[in-house]
Amino acid sequence: MLPDRTLRDDVYRRPLATALERIGVAEGWCCVDVGAGGGDVSVALAEVVGRAGRIYSVDIDPHARDEVASRAAAFSQVLAITQAGEDLLLPEEVDLAFCRFLLMHVDDPVAVLARMRKAVRPDGYVVAQEPITSAGRVGGVAMSFDGAINQDVGAELPDLMIRAGLDLVDCWAESQAWAGPGPVAGYLAHLTGVDPGNDPVVLPPLVTAVGRARKD
Repeated sequence: MLPDRTLRDDVYRRPLATALERIGVAEGWCCVDVGAGGGDVSVALAEVVGRAGRIYSVDIDPHARDEVASRAAAFSQVLAITQAGEDLLLPEEVDLAFCRFLLMHVDDPVAVLARMRKAVRPDGYVVAQEPITSAGRVGGVAMSFDGAINQDVGAELPDLMIRAGLDLVDCWAESQAWAGPGPVAGYLAHLTGVDPGNDPVVLPPLVTAVGRARKD
């Protein structure tokens, strides 16, 4: 089996790249990756902003945080912080606050998005990427993720951004599908522990919502 970072990169590189391109993330930006987890977003951001930029890698798990910071530091200035999304507090305003697969695990997604809004500069961006889990299919059967509090939070994401006080400026959904061996089946096997074999797989659509903090 491929290393799990490679699996995530293969499956989710496209929606992440689309998001960063649409908002124009560039060298010198200051960004925060909230709920950094395995670190794919932190590393991708670090590669774009370069040494002139800065990345805050935030996760409630200090071990995950330190691993992510070590990986991303090869490309950019990185500061690792142990915090929950609900408690997000940074030493400076950032140009972009980003989260992925975070809101599906929190009790109050609006509260997390509101903290992210407060973390960005006036006119800065908040981007969230979340799944609609039950829209995924394996052999035609709907998927579920019992470990998530809000497994279909992606379907509510545009409204959640607005309720958090952000101006919604862009929103779209992307999904990958496949049948037989490949990154999609490999990712699903890694996530669930069950190899789908040759069954057709449609991964849950990943909804990307882009919000902008209003100028005072």
